[in-house]
Amino acid sequence: MLERTHLTIVQEVEKQGSLTAAAHVLCLTQSALSHSIKKLEQQLGTDIWLREGRSLRLTQAGQYVLAVANRVLPQLSLAEERLRQFAQGERGTLRIGMECHPCYQWLLKIVSPYLAAWPDVEVDVKQKFQFGGIGALFGYEIDMLVTPDPLYKPGLHFEPVFDYEQVLVVNREHPLAGVAHVKPKQLAHEVLITYPVPTDRLDIYTQFLMPAGISPRQHKTIETTDIMVQMVASGRGVAALPRWLVQEYADKMNVVPVRVGPKGIAKQIHLGAREADIDIDYLKAFVELARASATMA
Repeated sequence: MLERTHLTIVQEVEKQGSLTAAAHVLCLTQSALSHSIKKLEQQLGTDIWLREGRSLRLTQAGQYVLAVANRVLPQLSLAEERLRQFAQGERGTLRIGMECHPCYQWLLKIVSPYLAAWPDVEVDVKQKFQFGGIGALFGYEIDMLVTPDPLYKPGLHFEPVFDYEQVLVVNREHPLAGVAHVKPKQLAHEVLITYPVPTDRLDIYTQFLMPAGISPRQHKTIETTDIMVQMVASGRGVAALPRWLVQEYADKMNVVPVRVGPKGIAKQIHLGAREADIDIDYLKAFVELARASATMA
């Protein structure tokens, strides 16, 4: 009945937009592809696609098959890769998703000694996870998620590995540079520079500005930490970053950290993984090494 080939065809046709393009990618003739799906439709007693002129539209049954394909195919690919690695005496690949822009600099400090300690494990870091890291874990696109904001779901496990304080970074000559802590109203006339993520995921907003009913004069977004700090150093705005990161930049640039509010904003970096994978030795070793890195703060 329903086979992996069918899932692959449905997924690829949806991705490519046509039978012809999908057949080319899958190295099949269009007639072979069409015959395979037609046979499946006859076995199931329902259509997968409906033709609308030259285009195809998935039926309700087709949408369900596509959802199954998107969920199952990555798992099968991962299983095959793991089995191939076992057969060749390799450990595997640790695929890490980043849901935290400034965490990349922290991660670099972990990856180097980890690669030295585990020479038979490959590490792949995916940074474009500003999005849905939880879905990437469930979809087997990544094996570990680095995030300051874990979302606890059945089947996932999150381990806190690193405590840090979120602070405001300002130019050394900025009026706020000498205060014990910044108050929300003091940012009402500032240009606030952040990473390009929704404000409801920015601690400077959710834990500081929004509860006080304050908005900055202007909100700019920059994706690169280096450019963000350079903008602050040139007096073109202020930003919120981890204290350990600001202190590294303060040694070479004209910036200083300032506490946000009288108690500050306390945060943790968490590593998330599927519960079924948490006992994999090289994954556990990465978590332990990351926890040990807390002494670097």
